[in-house]
Amino acid sequence: MDQTFGGLTMTKIIIALVIVVVFCGLAWFIRFALEKWVKRLAKRTKIKLDDSIISVIRKPVIIIVVLLGLYIAVLTLPQDEAVWSYTLKGLATALSLLGFFTAVAILDTIVRWYRRRATAEKISALSTRLISICWIVMILAAIWLAVMSGLSIWGMEVSKATSWLGDYGWRLALIIGIGILAIISVGEIIPRVVVRTLTRRPGETKSEVQKRSDTLARVLVSTSQVFIVFIAVFMILSELEIDIAPILAGAGVVGIAVGFGAQGLIKDLVAGFFVIIENQYRVGDVVRIADVGGIVESINLRRTVLRDLDGVVHIVPNGEIRVANNYTKEMSRINLDVSVSYNDDLDHVMNVINRVGHELAEDPVWKEAIIKEPQALRVNNFGDSGIDIKITGDTQPMRQWEVTGQLRLRLKKAFDKEGIEIPWPHTKLYFGNAPPAPDTGKKAKDK
Repeated sequence: MDQTFGGLTMTKIIIALVIVVVFCGLAWFIRFALEKWVKRLAKRTKIKLDDSIISVIRKPVIIIVVLLGLYIAVLTLPQDEAVWSYTLKGLATALSLLGFFTAVAILDTIVRWYRRRATAEKISALSTRLISICWIVMILAAIWLAVMSGLSIWGMEVSKATSWLGDYGWRLALIIGIGILAIISVGEIIPRVVVRTLTRRPGETKSEVQKRSDTLARVLVSTSQVFIVFIAVFMILSELEIDIAPILAGAGVVGIAVGFGAQGLIKDLVAGFFVIIENQYRVGDVVRIADVGGIVESINLRRTVLRDLDGVVHIVPNGEIRVANNYTKEMSRINLDVSVSYNDDLDHVMNVINRVGHELAEDPVWKEAIIKEPQALRVNNFGDSGIDIKITGDTQPMRQWEVTGQLRLRLKKAFDKEGIEIPWPHTKLYFGNAPPAPDTGKKAKDK
């Protein structure tokens, strides 16, 4: 009674069914664990990468487990029949393709997450370009491996391709994969190391430290990633048995020739190095360099990128910088001249100015922006139409313009209330000694 058709026995059929049921239960357990435990732990982390990876691999992993159970179950059955042989090959092909698809999906998720983070946090654009290139290479490699795997499973001749794959392919893929991980790791680790090791200077605010650390981290990340790319390229050439000695020798000769013709570039690199090391300005500062003013958008060893108030982007080679004027380093200053009439009492005017400056510094809306309250410093100038009074005060970096604007508004209202005149340009004409007034009474008597 144990014997059935085609050499199958009831025992083998039951064993195969048990294997399928066990792997289906394992798939259900993995789904439950991903939904309840792993996903819950992932939500506690700060980054969203783990959440995205779990969402991507949840269904493919469950299908892989079920197909693996079917594959093992078919292995337990006699495989003389053509049906079972084709079934086994089909399951093996599906498992192979699904495995490659899962690996590519995970890689794509990591790349997309890193691109979004690089865009949001303005990480070096070089890293995103390198990741994109490596991602394309890995996708092409995955497609090629999937095709070779499928052909090999169905018994087609792929010995030449697979022999090359066995000799070089896996090592090249390993180099590229390690290169991608190194590029991402450098972009993640260096900024954290810089933040932890950078010391806060006396009088330097947290925002100033953040600017300095961001600028230094970007330069270090870009330089490190270029170095990693060069190492990976030379390792790949070495694996392909290409002699890199002539390349290095040629690069040395070209480097000498370029060195003579690119002295300006060397000058830019040296100047950029000292700009960053000496902390002359950082990303986010408002500066004036090489007769160009604007906010610093990015810095590297070769050039500084500024954007002015009109939105125009200026790219300034670091070698062109002779004097750098930084308007927002550590603190900013209010420097305002207010003109009043010659007829006004200057002591009263200064008291009003000091009162308005004190009220502005105590206002909860503006208190955090002001370091030293605006006060009348001195009588600065006797002008053509009025007397100029100098007002100074200290603010947080980049807040001087908005505080100065608010101070002007309040001074105008206070001067109007106190009857203090803000003069406009006018001229008093004088024609020498005035002629004597005519004696109109005597003329009338003579008549």
